[in-house]
Amino acid sequence: MFTERPEWIVPQFVVKAIRYPGNAIHANAYIDTEDFSGPLRQVFDYTQSFIMRNLHKVQAGRGVNSPGQPEIPESVFEELLVNALVHRDYLVSAAIRIFIFDNRIEIISPGHLPNNLTVEKIKEGNSNIRNPILVSYVAKGLLPYHGLGSGIKRALKAWPDIDFVNDHEGCLFTATIKRKALEELTLMESSPTIPATMSGKMSGKMSGKILEALRHNNTQTTPQLAERLGVTTRTIERAIADMRKAGLIRRVGPAKGGRWEVLA
Repeated sequence: MFTERPEWIVPQFVVKAIRYPGNAIHANAYIDTEDFSGPLRQVFDYTQSFIMRNLHKVQAGRGVNSPGQPEIPESVFEELLVNALVHRDYLVSAAIRIFIFDNRIEIISPGHLPNNLTVEKIKEGNSNIRNPILVSYVAKGLLPYHGLGSGIKRALKAWPDIDFVNDHEGCLFTATIKRKALEELTLMESSPTIPATMSGKMSGKMSGKILEALRHNNTQTTPQLAERLGVTTRTIERAIADMRKAGLIRRVGPAKGGRWEVLA
């Protein structure tokens, strides 16, 4: 996890993230999906970005022209992701999984709570170090780590509607962050999703990468995007056409000198 490609040595150094349509796991249909590997900080940053791009933006008491706020505070996922990456059981040959549904977000970590820890105890701030060497590096600034046993309490303070399940039999620990119903939110704009016809592995994964690239630089051309993402220009053209139909992006200005506006 401190090397460029740790998953080559230990395959479980991976986070798998999927945004499903509706509230159930589907065998083939999904809106967005990506696997994150590499150095620990990179895995954290990319996973956090994946979650935030799949949340709705709300006005949160601000004016119509103000930037939208995520429906759930970003700090909630920062705390829970750090907790998952630092305290998971790396002896279990499985990846951390992120499932995003319409009504909830699940962060599933391999390994149940160690020793005598319970869900009630971690809510009170109790902790038990499973990976002491990793914690020592993280505490020096590798990840936004704010102290042993305090992350769960901070997440609950920012968003109380979180459930935790400590599954001893399945050797899993799951944090489920409940989302508010769409009708309860005051959205900055409609939050389009990729239709089912576009929910294959390549389309969902590629669209997410294009959206992320355009958020960093919305003046990139098709050849520039193709070079950045390591694909052909035709792949980018097909993905952009589908994304425009889905209402994820739109073009502002002429082909030369214009820019892309990200709507999702």
